[in-house]
Amino acid sequence: MYGVHGQALQIDLTTGAATAEAIPESHFSAVLGGIGLASLLLLRQCPERVDPLAPENPLIFATSPFVGTGITTASKLAVATKSPQTGVIGDSLSSSYLTIAIKRTGFDALVITGCTEAPSVLVIDDGEIALRPATALLGLDPATTAERVRAELGAAFRVAAIGVAGERGVRYAAISNDGRLAGRTGAGAVMGSKGLKAIAVRGTRLPAVADPRGLATAARDLATRSLGNGTAKYREIGTAANVAFFDRMGVLPTRNFQAGSFAGAEAISGERLLLNHHTDRHGCAACTVGCEHRYRTDDGGPATDVRLEYETLYALGSLCGIDDPNVILRAAARCDEIGIDSMTTGATIAWAMECADREIDLGVTATALPRFGDGASLLRSIEEIGTRQGLGDLLAEGSRRAAEIVGQGSDAWAMHVKGLELPGYDPRKLQTLALGLAVATRGACHNRSSAYEIDFSDRLDANAEAHARATAAAAAEDQAAVLDSVTICKFLRHIFTDLHEEAATLYTMVTGLPTTAGDLRRAGERITNVKKLFNIGQGWTREDDTLPPRLLTGDGEGSRLNQVWLDEMIAAYYDVRGWNIDGTIPAHHLHEIGVTGLLPAPLH
Repeated sequence: MYGVHGQALQIDLTTGAATAEAIPESHFSAVLGGIGLASLLLLRQCPERVDPLAPENPLIFATSPFVGTGITTASKLAVATKSPQTGVIGDSLSSSYLTIAIKRTGFDALVITGCTEAPSVLVIDDGEIALRPATALLGLDPATTAERVRAELGAAFRVAAIGVAGERGVRYAAISNDGRLAGRTGAGAVMGSKGLKAIAVRGTRLPAVADPRGLATAARDLATRSLGNGTAKYREIGTAANVAFFDRMGVLPTRNFQAGSFAGAEAISGERLLLNHHTDRHGCAACTVGCEHRYRTDDGGPATDVRLEYETLYALGSLCGIDDPNVILRAAARCDEIGIDSMTTGATIAWAMECADREIDLGVTATALPRFGDGASLLRSIEEIGTRQGLGDLLAEGSRRAAEIVGQGSDAWAMHVKGLELPGYDPRKLQTLALGLAVATRGACHNRSSAYEIDFSDRLDANAEAHARATAAAAAEDQAAVLDSVTICKFLRHIFTDLHEEAATLYTMVTGLPTTAGDLRRAGERITNVKKLFNIGQGWTREDDTLPPRLLTGDGEGSRLNQVWLDEMIAAYYDVRGWNIDGTIPAHHLHEIGVTGLLPAPLH
């Protein structure tokens, strides 16, 4: 097989041992690479019911066959672990040159277990590992950490690092690399629990591809198409353009999902940011699109420059009632510097803001509580989360755990699924998305399903029967799994005439494995089942597939959501998937879709 090395580097931080473990060709055929490969390795190696912050919980970094081939947008790093935030699969993607560096080491994935005796930097140099002391780096932000590590080791090294939040065990701490974050589900807390402040990687060995001439031609064509109308929105304004559109549609989450439109939407819209704050535009590693828009404060204070996407803008803006773009930019920058997921940060603070409105006792004085529309209290809360001081120690747990600790009925407005806070789409008017969020293996996530596109289109009307909606939601979920596993950016999905057909052709050119569109569709289904099987082993139950109570009242213009409706949709989804009525997976189904042969003997 071309395009891969066919092995993972297993690193035990407790003993300092590093060994190569073969990854069979059949595993790549089954789950492709990227998120699929990371999920399979996690399923095979993570003990059931393990404490996410225990040494035995693997922290996995995986590449795909497309990494390092010149295919635009394909340099995405898949990170997987058992999430300390949700207790189920925690998988993230980020684009960076670190991905290429890992692929150059002679390995397709890193599997890290154990714990160091003291804070350390893990150095991987062409497959050889060493641990270096990191005490002097503690308390530094990820960017400064990376600069110092590279200054010591050499500019050829690429670095992943955590901020103070990862050091302090904030349950939604992120891993930063090249300024991009593997942000959601708390992989940074797992990295910190292992005693790692940073991982530095250098390599020199990329595998050959099966059809270099054909691939070069196809890659050039894809790069050209990536600059067409299908990606114009991302180049011109970026995802921040969603603010004004979603506000008009009534699906812009506001004041902790108490409303779907925001009076201050125009002030924080992508168009206003472009006019008053935009500085420049960049592309991710090996990307031709250039969707990364950067902005600068203009309030007369210390200048703050930051990359900003819609999800951060919504979470730190409308969700918290903040209409000052300078506050949002400063808050976003501090999230990056502290090393935390901005979406969970904003959503958890919004939960606390509503608690304050309802006079819920959070264990601090009234003056220490964050308030809707109060930018100073938002910024203060972010600082406290990073250091786990004051109210921040509670908020560092995320909204689900915080509500469980506080009680007093506050779980009614903790806006999460499986412990992962909702993205910036109000699902009360987006029924297919509502189903997709409820059943998603990762928790509430728009990136593991494009179900919202069905709701924004005319493919299904509001009265569509359950089986049709469930079929559409499952297909959207499986398509996302394919993109995340071959590691093609979702922003390219609309430039393909036939996504699965063209991606299959690229996969054949890279790997030499004859691959069809049907093969990729089956791989997407297989990957979804691998993730679900992991969750079941970690204690998932049918009750976990649900939505926050606030969304199930049937109240509000255009909302059809209630518990009866959701139960009907979930039952239809399980049926479409071939699962049991309780959401577990029959053994015969695992065999039929080709999962059984991927499992170690105890899981057969």
